[in-house]
Amino acid sequence: MVEISLPRSDGSPERYRMGAATSYPRSAPINGVRAVYAAAHVVADPLKLNDPWRVPAIDWDATLAFRHHLWRLGFKIAEAMDTSQRGMGLDWPTAAELIARALADAKVTPGADLACGAGTDQLAAHEARGTEDVIRAYEEQCGHVEKHGGRIILMASRALCRVSKGPEDYLAVYGRLIRQTRGKVILHWLGEMFDPALDGYWGSKSFRSSMETVLTLIREHAAKIDGIKISLLDAQKEIEMRRLLPEGVVMYTGDDFNYAELIAGDEKGYSHGLLGIFDPIAPAAAAAFAKLEAGDRKGFHAILDPTVALSRRLFEAPTQHYKCGVVFLSWLNGFQSHFRMVGGAESARGILHYADLFRLSDRAGLFYDPELAVRRMTHLCALNGTA
Repeated sequence: MVEISLPRSDGSPERYRMGAATSYPRSAPINGVRAVYAAAHVVADPLKLNDPWRVPAIDWDATLAFRHHLWRLGFKIAEAMDTSQRGMGLDWPTAAELIARALADAKVTPGADLACGAGTDQLAAHEARGTEDVIRAYEEQCGHVEKHGGRIILMASRALCRVSKGPEDYLAVYGRLIRQTRGKVILHWLGEMFDPALDGYWGSKSFRSSMETVLTLIREHAAKIDGIKISLLDAQKEIEMRRLLPEGVVMYTGDDFNYAELIAGDEKGYSHGLLGIFDPIAPAAAAAFAKLEAGDRKGFHAILDPTVALSRRLFEAPTQHYKCGVVFLSWLNGFQSHFRMVGGAESARGILHYADLFRLSDRAGLFYDPELAVRRMTHLCALNGTA
């Protein structure tokens, strides 16, 4: 058995014994019971990160190769979302290139499917003078996605949150954008735990007031809305809203704490998925969906439930730094050759956090090559003075 020395929560060393290599396959068919989008990360190019806090540098080959890994497992991809560090290192010009490259790859890849995030991050929130500025920023990004043949996920806007005077501004801005799009859109309600600048989104700090605003928007434009992803980390709020959606509009869970139970559903319905956690747990999730499609709910939970403990640690507060864990696990699993992120963001989490992610990933059976994972983790521990 392979062993590794890992720091415990008090910093003392633990001799940890690794489990077996994952039994989950590297490819799977698209499941027929849930629509599932994996919000994919980007791979930085460390040899071009001369000014990592200001100038993004992407390894395009490794970034696109990871998307093919997700497609082979039957996932759709949510491209250029917050998992790819939108607004936290990845600027709009680089995100625009990511969207163009990913859509071009999807067109020549059988079965590939993706939707792309369109927001307003090229407009600094403090520079927005009113909703017209916000609309122009959204229109630029929506136009770019549609020019390249993509579908739109309307991301939350820090600028709109700052300049809006109430729910009516959200209804006006989103309504105008939805009417202009060629196809159906996915809405995204991102909670302040993911981005503190979005506190009070939809014009209220009250969940039910905000929910009513969103439902008003959805009912008015139901024919142009595929669904809504909500990322509030509260299962009961999601279920409450899910039961109020009009027919034909689906709920995409963005709840990285409770996704297993929300996707499994209850007698009154279920959620589909659009999640950052699908990036590192894709093989396990694909196997779980195969069980669900076969009617084996017990088997579904047996596979997916162990990943929830990992996800809760990965997405712990400050939640916006969850991207560090996503990239860390990609490195451990051999999908990239280094553990560097755009903007040097890997420094936002500490070695005790990464050690716990290592243990939880192993217990969930996520490592293709445990010996590789041990070598890389041992090196990281040494760099952090714990070896």
